[in-house]
Amino acid sequence: MSVTIDITGLPEERLLFSPSPLAELNAMLHVLAEPAHHPALHGWVSCTAATIPPELSERLLEADFLWRSSRADFLVPGLPGATLAEELDAVDRIDDEQFVAGALVTTCGASRFTRPMASPLTDPAANERARDLALARGPRQAAFADRLLADPTTVRALVRRMLEDCESAFFADAWRRVLPDLAADARRKADLLARRGLAEAVGDLSPSVSLDQGSDGRRRIVIDKLQDSTTSGTAAGGVTFIPTVFGRPHLLAVYAYGWRPVLQYPVAEAGVAEPVSLALVQQRLEALAHPIRLRLARTIARGPHTTGELATAWQLSAPEVSRHLAVLRKAGLLITERRGRYMLYQLDLAGSARLGSDFLEALLR
Repeated sequence: MSVTIDITGLPEERLLFSPSPLAELNAMLHVLAEPAHHPALHGWVSCTAATIPPELSERLLEADFLWRSSRADFLVPGLPGATLAEELDAVDRIDDEQFVAGALVTTCGASRFTRPMASPLTDPAANERARDLALARGPRQAAFADRLLADPTTVRALVRRMLEDCESAFFADAWRRVLPDLAADARRKADLLARRGLAEAVGDLSPSVSLDQGSDGRRRIVIDKLQDSTTSGTAAGGVTFIPTVFGRPHLLAVYAYGWRPVLQYPVAEAGVAEPVSLALVQQRLEALAHPIRLRLARTIARGPHTTGELATAWQLSAPEVSRHLAVLRKAGLLITERRGRYMLYQLDLAGSARLGSDFLEALLR
């Protein structure tokens, strides 16, 4: 499954790498709403939650469907500004139908991304569906959605004031701290694009992002996501890449019909291992699901072994052991070391640990 952004014929100068204060505030609000997604930020969550005024906390709770499980499109700008106020001014310029649809209409289906959706402000079926989605999130959220549908102008002003209050309550200090890293990463990606080309610049964003240059002459940015959807950066006039610190580990794609495609990607962090693609995780799980390979993995987790030792220990033929080790090696789970004429195999404990502490403990039991 993937999101595909068609960039055939798009000049590379239309690919923009830039920090966005509004997108980073959106990421922070998501962290506050879903701290379990971000265990490394639990300290920040505790300190920040304790300093937010209770009245602001109540307003954030009412509107949390804007950033909890999905993100309102307008909170991730296609053309980032220098300040939060500048980006909020741009949000004010979009019409009520775009604002309400971006806030309330979420779906895993592809139709939202390939053609205009009916407006909840004018279409009874879309209105009912938006209310049902909001009600499923809770009574406060449903009441907020009802007010938005009944009086979008007033509620839009309340949302802006709420985000401005976030700036004074906690965002301004956090933004000053992370902006240098975000700006440096955006510059590095732009420089990589200029010196090494688009494929390398896109690949440096995440293992889950790649450039597909098809035999038909088309160029597509492919993002490993839950949906199977296609959009066009060419038709939108460009694609924007926004670095984030607080968004890690999420790779956020905004690509609804009529919006400039945006990809918010986590910047690399010193001392933190690079993320691996979902395809590699699946490959590792499948490699370890075989009962013989799991036995071999438990054996070589305790120390290096030769093929002959493993064959003897498990009453297998040497070629059979070699075939199973090849699968583990292809999944990136083996460390090899040559000693004279012997090749020793050991499980990569660091890589295996990333599959989960319970799994590693079971291997070493």
